[in-house]
Amino acid sequence: MIRIDELWLAVDPVDIRAGPERLLARVVQVFGAARAHHGYLFANARATRIKLLVHDGFGV
Repeated sequence: MIRIDELWLAVDPVDIRAGPERLLARVVQVFGAARAHHGYLFANARATRIKLLVHDGFGV
């Protein structure tokens, strides 16, 4: 089971082809750091696809 305490929704569209490292860099750029047990939800420009990035305290 994956524990998610909080879920953050990105308001700017991202390229869904981006890997977890690139999305994590975006999280760090916006928030300063990724928090443990938080989920970050990204969508593409047309809002037809989503990607969830979960940080568990050790990695994504």
